[in-house]
Amino acid sequence: MWKLNQFNYNRRISSVVKIGNLLLGGNYPIRLQSMANTDTNDIEKSVAQCLRIVESGGELVRFTAQGVREAESLKLIWDGIRAKGCDVPLVADIHFNANAADVAAKFVEKVRINPGNYVGSVKIGDTSDYTDEEFEAEYQKVRARFIPFLEICKQHNSAIRIGVNHGSLSERMMNRYGDTSRGMVESCIEFLRICHEENFNDVVISMKTSNTVMMVQTVRLLVDEMAKENLHFPLHLGVTEAGDGEDGRIKSAVGIGALLADGIGDTIRVSLSEEPEAEIPVAKSLVSYISERENHKPIVAAENLLFDQYEYARRKTHAVGIVGDENVPVVLASKDGDFVISPDFILEHSENKVYSVAEIDLLLHDASEMKFLKMSFPELNPKLLGLFIERRDIVVLLTTNHLNGVGEQRAFFHTLLNAGCTVPVILCRNYAEKDLQQLQIKAAADLGVLFIDGFGDGIFIENEGQISAEEINSVAFGILQASRVRVTKTEYISCPGCGRTMFNLQTVIARIKARTSHLKGLKIGIMGCIVNGPGEMADADYGYVGAGRGKVSLYKKKECVERNIHENEAVDKLIELIKVNGDWHE
Repeated sequence: MWKLNQFNYNRRISSVVKIGNLLLGGNYPIRLQSMANTDTNDIEKSVAQCLRIVESGGELVRFTAQGVREAESLKLIWDGIRAKGCDVPLVADIHFNANAADVAAKFVEKVRINPGNYVGSVKIGDTSDYTDEEFEAEYQKVRARFIPFLEICKQHNSAIRIGVNHGSLSERMMNRYGDTSRGMVESCIEFLRICHEENFNDVVISMKTSNTVMMVQTVRLLVDEMAKENLHFPLHLGVTEAGDGEDGRIKSAVGIGALLADGIGDTIRVSLSEEPEAEIPVAKSLVSYISERENHKPIVAAENLLFDQYEYARRKTHAVGIVGDENVPVVLASKDGDFVISPDFILEHSENKVYSVAEIDLLLHDASEMKFLKMSFPELNPKLLGLFIERRDIVVLLTTNHLNGVGEQRAFFHTLLNAGCTVPVILCRNYAEKDLQQLQIKAAADLGVLFIDGFGDGIFIENEGQISAEEINSVAFGILQASRVRVTKTEYISCPGCGRTMFNLQTVIARIKARTSHLKGLKIGIMGCIVNGPGEMADADYGYVGAGRGKVSLYKKKECVERNIHENEAVDKLIELIKVNGDWHE
């Protein structure tokens, strides 16, 4: 049975699923996919966009099918791309409409269903607790509807994806498990058990949320629960509503990269609020970068038995100045720049000297209140451990040159945990990137997972390419925010859009950002429709959600406070709502 190795890259080997002519899982490459944002009934535009996704490297393409008509349109899209000589498998995305899933399964290679809304609740409008009998009765209702769908899939050789979204858990699961990872896992597992009982094995799973920490912990928990039941289905990874630009790339690389670093994941989609074909190069770079660590030199260390990969807990450290203890993780910069957000330390001007292990005697004679010791895991020895435990004026700058830097830096932290050592540690990585997007992806994948694991009291990124100090600094702060350990700017939880979106998502996001980007710490959800809107925005302070063609509803947390506003007025109304609630400042 596969088990996560904290230090050595070890890809989980899943069962193999056949999706048209594509084999996914097992030892096959991690597959790249995207989702169209065209109207599924617009066959010409849908075919054209599908071909652009494939040309950019996409291996599966998903279309929304909100009704039977859209499901039938998928057959015309399928015919259209085949006529162009393209054999990419198509995936139907289904919410709220099991009948549409039945139709789509006859025409496309894969159908995604959402357990949270596949079958309506038997207790709609009743918020009281479910009795065991009522909970079971609804399960039987799900089972009775799901098994005939599986039979259709068997007849037409269609695979399925059981796609659980944090933002759309069923009322029944919310009632019993709350808004939790356990609720997401239980929602998935009961569908998997039905598939197993019905001998239906062409199943892929996804567990998605806009919260990177919850996403990683939930997938880890699911993999563990599946292993206990001898289930080994492949995993599709993605961060929902990641946003656009730098924020979207960093947030996606933090969440997806963390799980790929664990060895988990068989197919990925980077969800950006941009054109779908823009997602594929990001996904390709991320997979390529993680795959480089295969067959790396083994890392030897003892895992701390109290470390919990399913529950966030920041490693306990003592404070050295503003570093460690309950202080937010700090940001270091090597040199000065025209910074939008100032780093906490600029080393070329800092009074805090950086020493190497070879200079330890000089460090011990330094009378300043804070000294930086730059070192890597192989340099750690019992003498240094004893020094870290004895002294309260040293901050470790943890570097790595190992092919699996994540594993080596994890080994350092587990060694400290085993020794009861509370020295604060700043995570350091050095790159040689000329392209800013590559730096965003690699640094986020390398460092985000460690912050999610509760490690690190700061971040220090160096780059030897032609990237400015301000750009590097922005990446560092972006990683901290995406990892949910330090908030320094407005956070936008925005979906990538699909055929359900009734307004120009990219234009709206740009307009909202232009008006609200100065509201540090505020979270604003921008959603094309209600599928995940209110649910994913539970973590947001305000929400802007498509309610129909040209219409928008506004939310405060999960509460809809104004419905069906004309889109021309909606941004102004959103600003008014923020002001009325006292969250606006000039």
